[in-house]
Amino acid sequence: MAIKDKISWGILGCGDVAEVKSGPAFQKCENSQLLAVMRRNSAKAEDFAMRHEVPLWYDDADELLQNKDINAVYIATPPASHLEYTLKTIKAGKDIYLEKPMTRTADEAQQILNALAKSKVKLTVAHYRRKLSAFLKVKELLKNDSIGNVRFAKIEILQPLKSDIIAKTEENWRVEPELSGGGYFYDLAPHQLDLMAHFFGPVESMHGFSKNQAADYDAADIVNGVVSFKNGVQLQGLWCFNVAEKDKKDQCIIYGSEGTITFSFYGGEVILDSNNKKEIFHFDQIPHVQQPLIQATVAYFLGNAENPCPAEAGLTVMKMLERLSGF
Repeated sequence: MAIKDKISWGILGCGDVAEVKSGPAFQKCENSQLLAVMRRNSAKAEDFAMRHEVPLWYDDADELLQNKDINAVYIATPPASHLEYTLKTIKAGKDIYLEKPMTRTADEAQQILNALAKSKVKLTVAHYRRKLSAFLKVKELLKNDSIGNVRFAKIEILQPLKSDIIAKTEENWRVEPELSGGGYFYDLAPHQLDLMAHFFGPVESMHGFSKNQAADYDAADIVNGVVSFKNGVQLQGLWCFNVAEKDKKDQCIIYGSEGTITFSFYGGEVILDSNNKKEIFHFDQIPHVQQPLIQATVAYFLGNAENPCPAEAGLTVMKMLERLSGF
């Protein structure tokens, strides 16, 4: 097999997420180029391609996968089609950058891991916050024992029924469990849960409850759970999507023996408050938030770096989503 010197991408699903958060980054990253996009609506696929200067567009995934010039695929469709498209892409022998949540269920995620084990295909899950400066700072502070021995973390994601941190789409598939897996919790919590596992390591046990309180859609709108990590750190998490506008909150506090680290998942501030000092670190929003992880993924696909977010991490998150939902 010839050694790749550049990653030539195709995108399956060039909708709202690919418009700003990720799509342009494939052209801006070093050793990377975006050759083709696919959307079932041909006119919308062509419109995306023309606006973003992408040479090719398709309305059929199989046609894109047959293009021999494409050696990696970004799967950015709703989770309902992740398993199908991932298995097809593995069969086509192309590396994969897979949007989160990895799948709708842990069983589907395990099927992907089984298929990867029988192939030479590389796969990275798009938990892009791992590579953003604010969360790299949190990981650095933890590594340096800035708050002593970590005791527990507390996540509170409290949002009104109409939240500005949830991506707007033509159809609100996120609240249809058969398409998304389980409502806004399945859309937003993967970012938070992946960071917790990234910070604290393997999970020992977990338990949770979910409920549809407001009955505004079919999926659960509140999830309350606890996680115990093997290193002794514990996590309390509350995700509620039916509170008053004035009560909305996006916060994580990590408590240690000598202080706390407080941060927002959607803001740009990290606060260290220890026995010795209090510091506030500010981070600017970058235009395409997935670009740092995509660049790390390109390096991995080229054989120059480790996998920044392997499939096993995606499976861990899927198990956490299910157990915290009470499944």
